[in-house]
Amino acid sequence: MIKRTLGKTGEELSIIGFGGILVMNMEQSKANNLVSDAIDRGINYFDVSPSYGDAEIKLGNALVGKRDKIFLACKTDGRTEESALKEMTESFKRLKTDYFDLYQLHEMKTEDDYNKAISPGGVLELLDKAKKEGKIRYTGFSAHSVDIALKLLDSFDFDAILFPVNFVNYFNGNFGPQVIEKAKSKNIGRLAIKAMAFTTKSQYDTSHPKTWYMPIEDKEVAKLALRFTLSQPITAAIPPGDESYFPIALEVAENYKEITEDEINHLREFAKGIEPIFHA
Repeated sequence: MIKRTLGKTGEELSIIGFGGILVMNMEQSKANNLVSDAIDRGINYFDVSPSYGDAEIKLGNALVGKRDKIFLACKTDGRTEESALKEMTESFKRLKTDYFDLYQLHEMKTEDDYNKAISPGGVLELLDKAKKEGKIRYTGFSAHSVDIALKLLDSFDFDAILFPVNFVNYFNGNFGPQVIEKAKSKNIGRLAIKAMAFTTKSQYDTSHPKTWYMPIEDKEVAKLALRFTLSQPITAAIPPGDESYFPIALEVAENYKEITEDEINHLREFAKGIEPIFHA
């Protein structure tokens, strides 16, 4: 498994991450096997959130005896120091650990999210304290807004950003490249989500229950989309929560080649007329 450096941290992460939502609602024995297989195949970057149902519990049990082999990232939906500390404490218990390698503000997208986070008593104060106390090694955030992401990058000395990097978003929504470039200019680690997303889906669409968007159905296009994302200046990408996409992502990672101009043009044609899941 290829590994890349995460910005100024110096950490070497597998180019494909294990999204904890994969094990949500999964039988524990199956989750154990999936995690063990991922580690055996070279994945060391794991990411989870308390908002992913029982994923923290399933992942915590699966990682017993393996914690020192991985880089574990977790998130908080809390926007105040108090609410985030409550979530962090519960996440430590569920994941059976006393520290996180990376702790992230989750899904920052509104001015209200931003203002609460940076205000006195906001979640950024928790990140600062927890890092000094050794409870977290690195700080980061995920965002669903270009404007909020850019503002956060200027507001706090983050170590990493987790952001959608997707060909339809890039071509049809101008969403993503400006954030990745700014993070790169500050040597902040870049981690990607939504690489294999295609378009929006109806609230009545029950396919792919672990994704709120429609992932790419065509396997070859999905692989090309992931290669597009991995060819951007990022460290790693987390595949969709749908379990069927994980082996596709592993196949891409284990046979990785940077995307060509012809392949980019093919994706550009494929994306014509498609509604991106995010716009700038």
